[in-house]
Amino acid sequence: MSRLSTLLGLTIGLASVSARAAAQERQITRAPHGHVLTNINVWSPDSRRIVYDTRTGDSFNGTRIEDVNVGTGVRRLLHECSNGANCGVVTHDPTSPRLVFIQGPERPDSSWSYGFTRRRGATVDTRYPGVAHPLDAMNYSAPFAVGALRGGSHVHVFSPDGQWVSFTYEDEVLARMDARSDAPRHEPNQRNVGVAVPAGPVRVARSHPRSHDGDWFSVVVTRTVAQPTPGSDEISRAFEEGWVGRNGYVTRDGTTHKRALAFLGTVATGAGKTHHEVFIADLPDGLTTVDAAPLAGTETTRPAPPFGVTQRRLTFTAERQFPGVVTAPRHWLRASPDGARIAFLMKDDSGVVQFWTVSTADGTCRQLTHNASDITSAFTWNPDGRWLAHTLDGSVGVTETATGEFRRLTPRQSGVGTPRPEAVVFSPDGRQIAYMRDVTVGQDTFSQIFVVPAR
Repeated sequence: MSRLSTLLGLTIGLASVSARAAAQERQITRAPHGHVLTNINVWSPDSRRIVYDTRTGDSFNGTRIEDVNVGTGVRRLLHECSNGANCGVVTHDPTSPRLVFIQGPERPDSSWSYGFTRRRGATVDTRYPGVAHPLDAMNYSAPFAVGALRGGSHVHVFSPDGQWVSFTYEDEVLARMDARSDAPRHEPNQRNVGVAVPAGPVRVARSHPRSHDGDWFSVVVTRTVAQPTPGSDEISRAFEEGWVGRNGYVTRDGTTHKRALAFLGTVATGAGKTHHEVFIADLPDGLTTVDAAPLAGTETTRPAPPFGVTQRRLTFTAERQFPGVVTAPRHWLRASPDGARIAFLMKDDSGVVQFWTVSTADGTCRQLTHNASDITSAFTWNPDGRWLAHTLDGSVGVTETATGEFRRLTPRQSGVGTPRPEAVVFSPDGRQIAYMRDVTVGQDTFSQIFVVPAR
């Protein structure tokens, strides 16, 4: 067969794939406001419903948490904010009819409005819409209660067994210190990773008018320092975390570690620069036992990790042409269902953003894809670990994790209507993928939810 015939056949084949994909892709929501997905756990456990918030644009301005029946398109209101608050970034418990999301402050004013250090988690049981419960207690001034935080939590995600909740955290008490020119010596506010466990409720003193109780016991599980030593494993920021494995992961010595979180840590290099590496926090069976420093923190120090938490670096990329895990597109570390590999995005030596994986057991790093153009979104694994769902070259598609081969599932598109980068999420049964496109209604454009079969 001639080269021309081969190229012609390939072109016809891709055209037929695009036509078939266009017929299979379905728009699930239609409304004159945004419908926004989180990057993971947006499906109900039975793969029939999708949860989302109603933010519009890039602001945290949503006031409703809803879900939609994928088969019928019928939407259901699950939570609506009151007293001027906003909410968003909702995820589903993979084992039960329970949601968790960010709740902003009620009755915001010039002295207290939504921000990284002024937000919290809230839960709703979908069987009882409209009844929200506080996840984490917040204690914005001394005395500090064990099991309470002192700032803002963000992107709450249930563990695969539905028992614990992870999140990122920033500290309001230390942020206020950072803003003072006369502040005593103190640890700076830095993003860290936290976990909430069902060991509450936690009650706090009303020493600050915005402090509140919480149903769960919350702790910080990562360690950061103000100025990492260049070339060391010290970090100044911990973020974009993900649970490792459906049932944990197998260590190098053959034992199983039940619960762990992978996260990005910002390290310093000898050249005075920083980049992000993959770390893992191994978590003990319980998170309520004090280690060397107070779980609740002090007026000058952040909450400390509990006894038994260990932090370990997995990647070492400083000597590469383009060192470090990329943060554009923004993505969260995602582990294979068996916990053996953690997927992340990093540039190859030509500057193209590719999929890479690192072994949780021994830190072996592997380049998975060799695409001509960038991976352009956050991503998720399918339930058997064979595929990664994401966007590439204007399409939603899947990459086979054994070969790195990309399979396009939706037609290539550019401009308005290009699949959005924030979320491309496999359903629990592995049969469908949820994502967003911008849809123009009159003179306005809003993100709406679409699904496409995964095969």
